[in-house]
Amino acid sequence: MTQKNTIKPEDLYQLKSVADPQLSLNGNDLAFVETRMLDEENTYSSNIFYLNTIKGNMPVQWTYGKHRNHSPRWSPDGESIAFVSDRDGKSQIYVMSKAGGEAKQLTHCANGASKPVWSPDGKKIVFNLSVKPGEDAETKENQEKQTDRPLPLEIEKMKHKSDAQGFWSGRYSQVALIDIETGGMEQLTSGEQDYQLQDWSPDGKWIAVTADLSEDKDFSFLSDVYIIHLETKDMKRITNGKGYFGSATWSPDGKYIGLFGHEREYENATHTKVWVYNLEFGNLQCLTAESDILAGDYAIGDFQQGTVTPGILWAEDSRSFYFLATDHGNTVVYYGSLDGELYPALLDQQHVYGLTTGGSVNKAVVAISKPSYPGDLFLLDVPTGELKQLTNVNEEFLKGVELADAEPIQFKSSDDWDLHGWIMKPAHLKEGEKVPLVLEIHGGPHAMYANSYFHEFQCLAAKGYAVLFINPRGSHGYGQHFVDAVRGDYGGKDYEDIMDAVDYALENFDFIDKDRLGVTGGSYGGFMTNWIIGHTSRFKAAVTQRSISNWISFYGVSDIGYYFTDWQIKSDLNDIEKLWKHSPLAYVNDMNTPLLILHSEKDYRCPIEQAEQLFIALKHRKKTAKFVRFPEANHELSRSGKPNLRISRLNYIAGWFDEYL
Repeated sequence: MTQKNTIKPEDLYQLKSVADPQLSLNGNDLAFVETRMLDEENTYSSNIFYLNTIKGNMPVQWTYGKHRNHSPRWSPDGESIAFVSDRDGKSQIYVMSKAGGEAKQLTHCANGASKPVWSPDGKKIVFNLSVKPGEDAETKENQEKQTDRPLPLEIEKMKHKSDAQGFWSGRYSQVALIDIETGGMEQLTSGEQDYQLQDWSPDGKWIAVTADLSEDKDFSFLSDVYIIHLETKDMKRITNGKGYFGSATWSPDGKYIGLFGHEREYENATHTKVWVYNLEFGNLQCLTAESDILAGDYAIGDFQQGTVTPGILWAEDSRSFYFLATDHGNTVVYYGSLDGELYPALLDQQHVYGLTTGGSVNKAVVAISKPSYPGDLFLLDVPTGELKQLTNVNEEFLKGVELADAEPIQFKSSDDWDLHGWIMKPAHLKEGEKVPLVLEIHGGPHAMYANSYFHEFQCLAAKGYAVLFINPRGSHGYGQHFVDAVRGDYGGKDYEDIMDAVDYALENFDFIDKDRLGVTGGSYGGFMTNWIIGHTSRFKAAVTQRSISNWISFYGVSDIGYYFTDWQIKSDLNDIEKLWKHSPLAYVNDMNTPLLILHSEKDYRCPIEQAEQLFIALKHRKKTAKFVRFPEANHELSRSGKPNLRISRLNYIAGWFDEYL
């Protein structure tokens, strides 16, 4: 029998990601998005495909080209889809008939358009657009003067940059409406506020949006849901002004609006809950208040592209619904009802990263990934739990490669907390062989490693490394108390949890060479990598990525710094000693592990000066360190950066461990 190939970083060019499944209201027609990386163009291409879930036909490609075509949304009659495409430069909204033919471009907005939502009668579409004061939905050309001379940027607010968008452009997100037949446009919101479109009421009279209308947004961290009457433009807030709410969806009978949200009881560590607003009585009720369910998908990975987490998906009876929830290393499908029912409808060891029901109570289409399976779409029969595979986008590639399985581990921390993670054995492991171990630490810290495909882990296993990845205190998926436990204790019990995991692995897996241990992680995982090598010498090599080394400077340079240090370290510039106590840089004299530092030039979340400080401090002390700077990349390099840089990053990680382990 011919031995299969082991996976390598460059295989990302061969793999395809399927996401954002959308069932039409007939429950049979399915549209979804397939994304792949383009080597020559060094970018990504997304196209929309169609299949009929009853006939079981092969998927039919509906859009073509090397652009981004995404966000397919069915018309109410199921005869057309609206979608977003950047085929002409900027992202605009198009409509395509199910019967075939060329797509019709609807919008020509100067700064692009996104998030199409159909009117109930199928004649209009509302959408988001970005405009500056003085511009509107009818503006087709950018009003800024084009010049090759650099211009100064005036800043008067603290929230003037973000990792996703860069420096603030002066534009605001607004909502507009377009008539599909005539092309007539109407802007529905305006002013120096950002509005995010949510849904359209079944009677066609209202739309739902989210916004923070606080006067001083530098000190406000709210998101409220508002409903806007399309004729009178009256706007009503339906949430309580105390928290972060969104993902609003109307029930089919128009009587209720389902929401995700929380009241910031634990700041950004607070569990997202399921809420329902009763439009008749004007009251907001939390349906998951008595449970420890975390609504939404908080699993992290480095492969899937264009994933969309829906809000609650109503059934036709307007009392039942489904939603995704994050639970003990899995993302699962939950069923709920206004009568108080709440239970998992699909609770397997896997990552469900997409969900659509088409209004049905008995079936759904789910996107599923597992540690050794990149991901596909499946038809779920809810009463039986039976899954029928609908796509097999990586079939040929997977036939020729060997992927490693991840074995779940459960153990007790030194102070008797239940902990959970996985060990991935290297490819072609021989009996009696000793291999090096790489410990992986996720970012967040409020995120979760899951039963999901991780290309980085597979590449390390293919190179002969065992890979250990766990969810320490501060991770999502194990209850509110667990996720909140890290706040104010960075480098404390979370560090001990991770060291306990290494001890457990060494005690229970005799193929691990205790003298060849490596550690890596990004963001919070980069902080923890830095912290670890300043507090133990048990690791022989380390790779820190997009990391934090100094909370004092982080306070002022990160796009989230001035409030993140308060929420997470529970300190600010009035307590420099505490910020420094929790800073890895304070322990640089004790760092003796060879360290590779990987950082993106345009990372505004954990700015590159964090890496610069650590590198200079290490080199000034004659320590072994190398610094690699990635141009044209931000905090999302490992997940959605330029393809060549993603692959370079993976090769740098493996190369460092090859050299020192």
